[in-house]
Amino acid sequence: MAERSLRDRVHEIIFEADTPEGKAFDVTLLLLICFSILVVMLESSEDWNQTYGTAFFYIEWLLTIIFTIEYVLRLWVTIRPWTYALSFYGIVDILAILPSYLSLLVPNSQYFLIIRILRLMRIFRVFKLGQYLSEGDQLGRAIISSRNKILVFLFAVTILVIIIGSVMYLIEGGSNDGFSSIPRAVYWAIVTITTVGYGDITPQTKIGQFLSAVVMILGYAIIAVPTGIVTSEMVAGKDKDHQLSTQSCRYCSREGHSADAVFCKYCGGRLNE
Repeated sequence: MAERSLRDRVHEIIFEADTPEGKAFDVTLLLLICFSILVVMLESSEDWNQTYGTAFFYIEWLLTIIFTIEYVLRLWVTIRPWTYALSFYGIVDILAILPSYLSLLVPNSQYFLIIRILRLMRIFRVFKLGQYLSEGDQLGRAIISSRNKILVFLFAVTILVIIIGSVMYLIEGGSNDGFSSIPRAVYWAIVTITTVGYGDITPQTKIGQFLSAVVMILGYAIIAVPTGIVTSEMVAGKDKDHQLSTQSCRYCSREGHSADAVFCKYCGGRLNE
């Protein structure tokens, strides 16, 4: 019972931000993550590395040990550790410490520690930005709801750029080295219709330049389509009264529960009170 109570208390501190201790823990963790990212960035500079290379080495390993202990604690306080380990944050957490250990076998692999920046996503939970959690959840639902429409749109655009590229190859091929093949012409069509415009391939004939202008104007119209699809889904599914808390389930480690929730909406486990 004492161990169960201790695990619940530690879980509340390291997984949630509803208490002063939990918020202090997460703020400290975020500061360490920011410091770690800064060290990795500075270490990549040859001048800084020559001057402070030894200090960077010890700092990096100190932070790695701290993050390793934190990760082990997260597994210990979770009733189903593998559920957390295979979750998004669990995978990010393990990827944030593995590069240091891999650097013992693979030179320069420690630079992959920059992935720790993904852990800064916890800032939404730390400062109890519930409205942002709610909006993020709404955006995710809108994207999932509109996935079929987006796939159809992408399929249509793919066919369109193949047709435009093939036409441009017929117009410019033979007289313009940039359009030496249909794949090269399709590449030009993709760059042009997305309004990126690298300029490495340009049409030289009057007809080709006219078609290029049409494709560029068409690109602006195409860009607006996926935005409208997702926006319409967001408007349809908007729920202003739905507020999320920072509660994290001890059983499945998932978040996004309502502020007045007592049980996890994913697995049914009882939340910390």
